[in-house]
Amino acid sequence: MFSCCCHAHAAGGLFSRFAGYYRHRYRWFGLESSQRQLVKGLERFGYEGASLLEVGCGVGYLHQTLLRHGAVRAVGVDLSTQMLEEARALARDQGLEDRLDYRLGDFVQLAGTLEPSDIVIMDKVICCYPDYEQLLSAASSRANRLVALTYPRVHWLTRLAMGSLNLILSLAGSDFRTYLHDPGAIGHYLASQGWKKAYETTTLMWLTQVYCLKNAPT
Repeated sequence: MFSCCCHAHAAGGLFSRFAGYYRHRYRWFGLESSQRQLVKGLERFGYEGASLLEVGCGVGYLHQTLLRHGAVRAVGVDLSTQMLEEARALARDQGLEDRLDYRLGDFVQLAGTLEPSDIVIMDKVICCYPDYEQLLSAASSRANRLVALTYPRVHWLTRLAMGSLNLILSLAGSDFRTYLHDPGAIGHYLASQGWKKAYETTTLMWLTQVYCLKNAPT
């Protein structure tokens, strides 16, 4: 039987190897295009004064960007010790450490220990988790206002890219795999939890969405 704990352990080990690369890539190139789209989506609703929770926060530059431009505090959760070490270093460089709280572990397991935040962010996280309903349930339960997502579009190019990556991971002996989840199923599940899609845009590979509560104005 597949073990999510085993998958989480494999993911943490894999991403730890790339922590330094992610930090330097941000220093050289800034936010990725899909992340800039996510920020624009949040700007539509306003994040000034908001509390943030970023699931799979990596080295932290996305939520730290939002903190520099008006958000008040953030919690970052990640499976990788090295990713969080890089995030703390980047936060210190910007004088943001007093507004940040980093947690190591599987978000689904940690969610019940976290206070709700105004905005929950999952940038390229759903594709790293086998059970998207479990992940979305945990995320939406911690969000007071918005849930912001970026995950792969479903077409031949993403199927090819993710299939190739999974083959390479298998040949390398890693238990980590990526997952191409159906956007329609994701939207239907979030709707069943009381959320409505209020923003959507794409790049060639990525789909970015922002969901708000059904009774909230858009």
